[in-house]
Amino acid sequence: MDTSDIRIGMGTDVHGFAPGRDLILGGVIIDHDMGLAGHSDADVLIHAVCDAILGAAGMGDIGDLFPDTDPKYKDIDSRILLAACARKLDQAGYRIINLDCTVFAQVPKLGPKKQEMAASMAESLEVSTGCVNVKATTTEHLGFIGRKEGIAAQAVVLIANRRNPNIRET
Repeated sequence: MDTSDIRIGMGTDVHGFAPGRDLILGGVIIDHDMGLAGHSDADVLIHAVCDAILGAAGMGDIGDLFPDTDPKYKDIDSRILLAACARKLDQAGYRIINLDCTVFAQVPKLGPKKQEMAASMAESLEVSTGCVNVKATTTEHLGFIGRKEGIAAQAVVLIANRRNPNIRET
């Protein structure tokens, strides 16, 4: 098997809290008194996923594709960006095997929303919900996350080249 047939990508993103905004994670509005600061809707989870996908395919990062200097991305729904990354991946001949994500947040508690976030991202990516896993953790009150100043996220994605006859669709 050619090493380019299976690829792994990792993405990381961090945003600080900002008053007067909705908190959106994985395309889901989360009940909290503050949202995240950013040019787009500041969905830190989707941004990490976009970077993982683009990295796995060797297509740069989210800032290359959707620069925060471009006014057309101001307050954009990050699910639109995620769907665009999925289309680019498909056009390059790759498909997502699985996606595993972790959100680092001291507040709010995210356990009840993890499945909803996974389903929202799976829909944007046009993959089954079984391909997307979302985890949440605190930092035990350490660092900027522990001080409740913001949220971080990491994502790892495994992609496969659809043109290889040895790799079956799931």
